[in-house]
Amino acid sequence: MTGLPLPPVPEPYYLPFHYGALHNIGVDYLVEPGPVHELLAGRHPALAAADFGGRACVSLNYQLYFAQYPTGGGITEEVEINVIAHPRSAADRLPAVDYGQYARGHDQTRLLGIARLHVLCDNPLAIDAGTRLYAEPKHPGWFTAVLPSLNAAAVHDRWSVACYRATLGPDGLRRHEEELFTVEADLAGLDGEPVVNTPVTGYGTDQEGRLLAGPLTVHQPYRFHPLDGGTADRIRLTLGDRGPGDRGNGNRGPGGGGPGERTREAVADLARLVGDAPAAGVWTYQSAPVAAHHRPYYIP
Repeated sequence: MTGLPLPPVPEPYYLPFHYGALHNIGVDYLVEPGPVHELLAGRHPALAAADFGGRACVSLNYQLYFAQYPTGGGITEEVEINVIAHPRSAADRLPAVDYGQYARGHDQTRLLGIARLHVLCDNPLAIDAGTRLYAEPKHPGWFTAVLPSLNAAAVHDRWSVACYRATLGPDGLRRHEEELFTVEADLAGLDGEPVVNTPVTGYGTDQEGRLLAGPLTVHQPYRFHPLDGGTADRIRLTLGDRGPGDRGNGNRGPGGGGPGERTREAVADLARLVGDAPAAGVWTYQSAPVAAHHRPYYIP
């Protein structure tokens, strides 16, 4: 038998992991490639940044999801800060696609995937699972969010996600009132289109420097909103304090730094990579409702 062995699935986890519901917004930025290359060299040396007309792509991805387990259910929120990248060893297999084609799922090789730089999450179990299963650089954080919802008097196509610092202790997640960043999106009236852009290949680099790839399949189309000079202002990214010692220099290996340091480093990396760059596209997904409890009525 040839080929590499599959990565282990440690107890108590079971794969694939099934989402019961998913609400998701992603914002893409086309940015100067130099800082992206430097960060990837330190975090994921086996990956190269995708080239979209001389620009690299940084993607900010918020997820709210539900999962059902044998003993009950759990709700998780997380934000990924990603770079669109591919394995260096597979560069000759990549199709020539521009950003719009990539966003619409035209890369059927799925070699263009997400290189995770930071993942902030409010669920200790999900932090452990993402770290051990997929080599995600996953650390505690907590969130406040405003999402389009059918459980409101009017459904507005507006999203707002604020991420705050958190730490893990013996009693679980401890929330701190330190805002790291906020992303706001007003998609009302913007043209959108359904796109089949999954499975998304998620890349991670483990403690031994081995590159892992794990696909995520979403079973219904996303909605993609391309942005231009007249619509990019619909997205607003506000960064908090970077904290002492801006260390966003790409020299930290997998898993380096303490939780507080890594969460503040996320802000420094966003400032360095994205800065004032306008958003290039937004993609959203909301699970369809599966049941409805209706208004009651009186029985005479």
